[in-house]
Amino acid sequence: MLKLHNTLTKKKEEFVPLNPGKVTMYTCGPTVYDYVHIGNFKSYLTADTLRRYLAYLGFEVRHIKNITDVGHLTEDDIAQGDSGEDKMEKASRRDKKTPEEVAAFYEDYFKKKEAEFNILPAQYFPRATAHIPQMIGIIEKLIEKGHAYEKNGNVFFDVTSFPEYGKLSGNTLENLKVGARLEEHPDKRNPWDFALWLKAPKEHLLKWESPWSLGYPGWHIECSAMSTEYLGDTMDIHTGGEDNIFPHHEAEIAQTESATGKKFVNYWIHTRLLKIDGEKMSKSKGNFYRLEDISEKGYSLSALRLLFLSGHYRSQVNFSWQSLDQAESNLERIGNFERALSAIMDKNEASVTQDEPVDFAHIYLKRFEEAMDDDLNTPLAVSVLYELITETNKLIADGKIGAAEAKAILSVWSKMNKVFGLVLSEEAEEIPMEIEAVAKERKESRMEKDFKKSDELRDRIENLGYSIEDLTDNEYKLKKK
Repeated sequence: MLKLHNTLTKKKEEFVPLNPGKVTMYTCGPTVYDYVHIGNFKSYLTADTLRRYLAYLGFEVRHIKNITDVGHLTEDDIAQGDSGEDKMEKASRRDKKTPEEVAAFYEDYFKKKEAEFNILPAQYFPRATAHIPQMIGIIEKLIEKGHAYEKNGNVFFDVTSFPEYGKLSGNTLENLKVGARLEEHPDKRNPWDFALWLKAPKEHLLKWESPWSLGYPGWHIECSAMSTEYLGDTMDIHTGGEDNIFPHHEAEIAQTESATGKKFVNYWIHTRLLKIDGEKMSKSKGNFYRLEDISEKGYSLSALRLLFLSGHYRSQVNFSWQSLDQAESNLERIGNFERALSAIMDKNEASVTQDEPVDFAHIYLKRFEEAMDDDLNTPLAVSVLYELITETNKLIADGKIGAAEAKAILSVWSKMNKVFGLVLSEEAEEIPMEIEAVAKERKESRMEKDFKKSDELRDRIENLGYSIEDLTDNEYKLKKK
């Protein structure tokens, strides 16, 4: 029974979809004005892991991830997030391209990097600029119902018209009055109201005709329009980073529920932000990393994925190169485990324990499921995998794993990895025949317990530019250093 921590209710709840066997899920995607960084991918990995596990449980998941290409303003850290300059237009000047060219470049980059990180693509990536009519329709409905008002071509949502405002973040109107940073706008009735539509200055590049002005949409209305267009008035799950809780997701709830009269989202799932060596990621601090930085230092992206999975999505994960070293080592351990079992299967070795066949892997699969059912407890699920590897290696060393057992264990690992999404090395590197010959000679010396000769042969292999790692007493792995 899957339980998820719902940001809305502040507690774990049993997951019950709106429609049996089907799940609707929306993820706040990137604003395509710049490169996505590893902190963004931590949040996208949460959504990917949840989606993979829902599929593992047999659900059919419809996943939508939006592309924001207008309306996200630079001062989104100031309470209602509707002041400052459009990030797309700022990037347009920086890159000396049209906003459309900027959006196309960074959207393409984002999708390529998601694929490299082995994140399953959403069924659809709607762009904000392609859904202006839907946004205008919702805004008209909000004005008609008395939840929004227009002044001088600008349209704002009247937060006082929605009594439940603050139910997601805790930023109720009373709290906003005493502590929040709020920008002043001459056309607002209340400083905590937020923009649905803004009149564009003459020099503004992104603008559309509307009943109120030639202008552009507010950031918040975009997700409401795109999510309801593809998932309906009420959806099962909405995911995003914790920085989206307020004002973005709070505003989404207020405007959508005011327009439809229905509950917007049943389960809100938010990912804690990533720390870099204990600090917030920042270009000025020199700790701003993209996936390319990981690869260029010789690490696999699956090691980064494993590092993130080794921490709970609601916990503070701290990235450091030392922690990535450990993750790379753990990934190699998983690869060795898989290769050792594959080697046994390839040899089609019969079980040496026919009277008492080794049948233990299903116990670990059950424990894996119990961990994932508990609010996607990936750290525990990963530790279950490590225990399976340790137990398997002991049985291999004792000669108790034949082809049938290896196949059963690999089947369990394959099921786990459909959720983990780790990509292991194919070991496609071709090893020269002379290196293989030395390695085989070393294997024979190990079997004869001639460890002095074995060490000498290892040194010879390393002097030739290769390393050798013992997987079992009879199996080894060679690779170029």
